[in-house]
Amino acid sequence: MSFIEKKDSKEFFRGNFLTPSFCEKGRLSVKSYVIYLLRNMPCEGNLEGRYIGRTESPLAESSVKELLELKRTFQYPKAEAFYASPSVRCVDTLKLLYPQAEPEVILEMAECDFGDWENKTAEELKNEPGFSQWLESGGQTAPPHGESSPVFVQRVCMGFEMLVQNLMAAGKTTAVLVTHAGVLTTLLAAYGLPRAKPLDWMCSPGCGYAVRITPSLWMRSMVMEVISQLPQGEENQRPDHLVIDLAREAAEKAYGD
Repeated sequence: MSFIEKKDSKEFFRGNFLTPSFCEKGRLSVKSYVIYLLRNMPCEGNLEGRYIGRTESPLAESSVKELLELKRTFQYPKAEAFYASPSVRCVDTLKLLYPQAEPEVILEMAECDFGDWENKTAEELKNEPGFSQWLESGGQTAPPHGESSPVFVQRVCMGFEMLVQNLMAAGKTTAVLVTHAGVLTTLLAAYGLPRAKPLDWMCSPGCGYAVRITPSLWMRSMVMEVISQLPQGEENQRPDHLVIDLAREAAEKAYGD
C-alpha cells in the first residue's frame, strides 16, 4: 500500500508520447488509454447507513450475490492493469470480477476520512457539534480529525493524475480502477467530457464508466472523454446515462475530432 511514485512530467512527456514506436508507415500514431472506473459494492456498514470512510467493513452478503449476478448477465471489460482503493470492499469487488488480477492498491483513491464520525449514522450524530453545519456546507468543513471536501478532492485528483502518468509510462493502454462513489464522481466531474456535476455521474454499485485519455488532449487540457457506461450488455439492456450521449459531441465541439 504505497503512494504512486511521481515521475518528472516534462521528461516523461518528452520521452514517451512521440517515440518511434508510435509511428507507423511514416505517419504519427499516438496511443490512447482507456480506464474503466467501477464503483465498489456496498459493505455491511453502508447498508446500515453509516459513514464508512476508512473503517474496514466487509462486503455484504447481498452485495456479493448482486455483483456475481451482474457479472453473469453483463460483460465487464478485459484490462492489462488493475488498481483499487485500499479499502477491502474495493479490493474484494475487483477480485470478484477479476479473480486472477493482482490489483495495485492506490492510497489516494481511498474514500473520504470521516474522522470521529466514522462508522456512525446520521441519527447517532444529529446532536454532535458541527454535524449539521458540515451537512449544510456540503463537506466544505472537516469532521473532527477528518478530511474536508477540498482536501479530499485535491488528494484524489493528485493520485489519479499520477496513475495516468504511470500507466502511460508502463505502455499499458487499458486499466480497471475500482473505487468509491465519491472518488469516481469527483474524477468524472474534474476531468470528464462532457462537463457535469458530481451527482450527475452517480451510478449504481458494480457499475461505472469507461473513459478514454488521449495524450495530446490530456497534456493540453487535462480532460478525458467518457465513452460508455459499464457493464455492457445487449442493446437497450442497460441504457447509457444521458451525459454519455453528449460525450462525443462535447469533445468535438471543444477540441475537434
